[in-house]
Amino acid sequence: MKPASFDYVVPSTVAEAVQALGGTDRTAQVLAGGQSLILEMHLQRIRPQLVVDINRIPELDGMRVDGDELRVGALVRHATFESADAVPGPLGTLLSRAVVNIAHPPIRSRGTMAGSFGWAHPASEWCAIGVALDATVEVTGPDGARSLPARDYFLGPYRTARRPQELITAVRLPLLGENTGVGFVEHRRTHFCFAQVAVAAALTVTDGVISDARIGLVNSADRPLRARAAEQVLIGADFAPLPEGPRLPDGHPFARAGRAAAQEDATPIAEPYADAEYKRQAIAVLVGRTLTEAATDLRSRLAPRQGGPR
Repeated sequence: MKPASFDYVVPSTVAEAVQALGGTDRTAQVLAGGQSLILEMHLQRIRPQLVVDINRIPELDGMRVDGDELRVGALVRHATFESADAVPGPLGTLLSRAVVNIAHPPIRSRGTMAGSFGWAHPASEWCAIGVALDATVEVTGPDGARSLPARDYFLGPYRTARRPQELITAVRLPLLGENTGVGFVEHRRTHFCFAQVAVAAALTVTDGVISDARIGLVNSADRPLRARAAEQVLIGADFAPLPEGPRLPDGHPFARAGRAAAQEDATPIAEPYADAEYKRQAIAVLVGRTLTEAATDLRSRLAPRQGGPR
């Protein structure tokens, strides 16, 4: 099958792109990496009348640190984050651990973080990290620019608070302090499948106690999800040494957080090879594993400087 016919424009500025999107009553789609868009058009599951290709807008192709935030332009490719050194501190580690789960190298060389936010697939790794970290989505439309908190941005599968005439120009993520450890664990049937379940976590420890916890759940509801009930289990818990062996004791805070995420936070949707109960079990296990990875990351990060967290 081939795409239905469409008009194609290639603006050179954000203003031109916004004008193209807002200057017509035709259905329009934005093309950046095109990894999801082109396939859907090829299968004619979507039939835009206009495609706006933003790849020749230089101001969208850049990433920089602004104060305590990382600003990722709309044309920054997934592959940029494969090196943990691309972004300072624990945030760089988290992004590098997540990005290797996105498809395969050719896809990562063209797809973009902003494109993932625009597509809003429930199994998107970037979207769950954005929700967990309180990211901000910058959009520009005919009425000017505005910023949308990630917690309010996702409305459901492929549905967001972005208006059809608006263009995503950047995603802003908060940088993480050196007393924060991060983890990301994903479960899927094959390497090239979407995640059945994945978990992102960031643990902050102050004076030997978990002072902040952020947990993002992938494909555990109809949109990316922050596991707030699970986070509350962790706040105030002692950052004790991890138990030996592959299995966490039932009473360990990480195990209790996993159960809270599965039973209180998640509303999983059944799909082939993974019914809702299977997903709940996977969420409970993966939250525990991801928190363990975050704790290990934090210990390795702090040990050279001060002999471990205090």
